Amino acid sequence: MYSEWIVAILLLIGGAFILIGSIGLIKMPDFFMRLHGPTKATTLGMAGVLIAAMVFFSNAQDGISVKELLITIFLLITAPISGYMLIKSAIHHKLKAKDGTKGLDNVEDD
Repeated sequence: MYSEWIVAILLLIGGAFILIGSIGLIKMPDFFMRLHGPTKATTLGMAGVLIAAMVFFSNAQDGISVKELLITIFLLITAPISGYMLIKSAIHHKLKAKDGTKGLDNVEDD
């Protein structure tokens, strides 16, 4: 009974984070800002959905569901690393940021 509520809440929270990350991917003005949606919010949303699946299948079967746990760990490790590599590549190729973006190049020296 309580596990169904936990699964439902985790699915709603995960779905909300995935939606927010996807909207951020579309609405942000430049590449550097646009990358935050998939690497942060969507990763957290997928972790919520996978933890909900882990809770559901652990109650439906005997024992802990290891597949979802491994997928969650893999996702939480690889998504930030791939985002970092994309940012490094964009910096290497001198991709320009939007004028209002603050960063090392846009900071005024005192």
